[in-house]
Amino acid sequence: MPIRVLAPHLVDQIAAGEVVERPASVVKELVENALDAGARRIEVAAEQGGVALLAVRDDGAGIPADELPLAFESHATSKIAEVGDLEHIASLGFRGEALPSIASIARVRLTSRHGAATHGEQLEVDGGRRGAVRPAPHPPGTSVEVRDLFYNVPARRKFVRSAATEFQHIERMLVRLALSRPQVGFLLTHNGRRSFAAEPADGRGAEKRRLAALLGPEFVEGCLYLEHAALGLRLRGWLGLPTYSRAQPDQQHLIVNGRAVRDRLLGSAVRLGYRDVLFHGRHPAYVLYLDLDPARVDVNAHPQKLEVRFRDSQSVHDFVRRSVESALAATRPGGATAGPIAASALAGPAPVASVARQAAMTLATPPAGFDWTRLAAAPAAVAEPAAAAGAVPPLGYAVGQLHGIYIVTETADGLALVDMHAAHERVIYERLKLEAAGGGARQALLVPLPIEVSEAEAELAAELSSELAAFGLVVDRAGPARLVLREAPLALGREDLAGLVRGALAELAERGTAPALEARRERMLATVACHAAVRAHRRLTLAEMNALLREMERTDRADQCNHGRPTWVRLTLEELDRLFLRGR
Repeated sequence: MPIRVLAPHLVDQIAAGEVVERPASVVKELVENALDAGARRIEVAAEQGGVALLAVRDDGAGIPADELPLAFESHATSKIAEVGDLEHIASLGFRGEALPSIASIARVRLTSRHGAATHGEQLEVDGGRRGAVRPAPHPPGTSVEVRDLFYNVPARRKFVRSAATEFQHIERMLVRLALSRPQVGFLLTHNGRRSFAAEPADGRGAEKRRLAALLGPEFVEGCLYLEHAALGLRLRGWLGLPTYSRAQPDQQHLIVNGRAVRDRLLGSAVRLGYRDVLFHGRHPAYVLYLDLDPARVDVNAHPQKLEVRFRDSQSVHDFVRRSVESALAATRPGGATAGPIAASALAGPAPVASVARQAAMTLATPPAGFDWTRLAAAPAAVAEPAAAAGAVPPLGYAVGQLHGIYIVTETADGLALVDMHAAHERVIYERLKLEAAGGGARQALLVPLPIEVSEAEAELAAELSSELAAFGLVVDRAGPARLVLREAPLALGREDLAGLVRGALAELAERGTAPALEARRERMLATVACHAAVRAHRRLTLAEMNALLREMERTDRADQCNHGRPTWVRLTLEELDRLFLRGR
């Protein structure tokens, strides 16, 4: 065919293919417009999964009558005016594609009342054909009704699922949008029935109640609050405790400058922050808000604005990772967390019960010559420190051993059960990690290992020699395309050292760090810790039990072992009274 200019209505329908994937996409675009207009309350009504009707009403700034037709022109927007505006976009939408694209494949009625106007104005668009603007009663704000979605695009209509499925997508989309703006109230109805309502939240307590309404009370009961700021970055929100892990990543919400995103960089940073405390195959739950200068993030990186790019991605990644790690480090007895699994969880399966039987996982062989004697002993029997008047440690004091597996303790408000092997394993593992910081113990190779690399890799190894040494790899350049490895970390044992060096170089060149090398080292340390911890059915004295309890209280992440299983549970006196029906 000859080259030709496409008709405007065809251009809009092609654009709609990117903007409007399903009814939930319409909800996203219209609600984001309402948020950009400063709305404090947004109501969404759907019929037949949103195909028959989608109505979004807000109390925002509204649209002047003379600008209503412009709202349906392609690439017409009030949110940017010049190229420089793209460098610091603070609004959710900015391209001016949504309304004309939606109006090209549906019947749309827009009614709006702007500022101090005495009445509203209304404009109808049917499949791209605009009517005339006419007066209409309306409170301050804007209402958009979208009917008969895809009525004039039969091929696209075939891909629409059942009403129930499409409404589930709408509900999930609105939950993400509601999580992104806690200060805005949301109401969702389907076929005239209320689905959920989220009231505006002012303060942390109100936000927790709102989270319980949106994600369920179990999320709020099993999370801790995080807030950290540095280098112009601020991260706050809620992290699910390791004992509240999920089989699917269905409760992972990242909000960047008020925009809900699915970002691989941030997701990787959070996942690495949980690396030491989750079972393999389990997923953390979280709602995290990252705020930074809009000039440091590019939101124009995805057709649906679901992904972003950071100007300095490595610093953002490290900041988020370390913030999450630091918050989870406080998950220890007496730490600033929601505590261990409560007695209420004993009535049903534990959050990780389906994978708890995997504790006897395949473990790598510890390195030859490793000094087991300093770890394999039971906790040292030490004299009990004199407690302050009336003060009882978080884990209390041991009263005995149960079936050679659990330690029973009396606490200030009830009792606790401690899995002695899991707890000792975590204590040893954290001690080994501290020793391994900065490369840890290294061993000189009897015969230096030659490694053939490219000239570029050899030059990179010379530049990054100090970074490699931080991981215990002492490397010298022995030629234009050859390296010599002289020392390696003791904890890595018989690993493929040449492959480790090449992998570390690749990661350091790309990301400035080597998470794969860290992960291999930590797997080895976890193996050593698991073998060195006290075994089941080993009898401990009360002094040894109490020594382990005090070590737990001083050890980061002591609420769970290296495999993600809980190390202790508690029963309060009130819960014990309910079990025995006392006072009834």
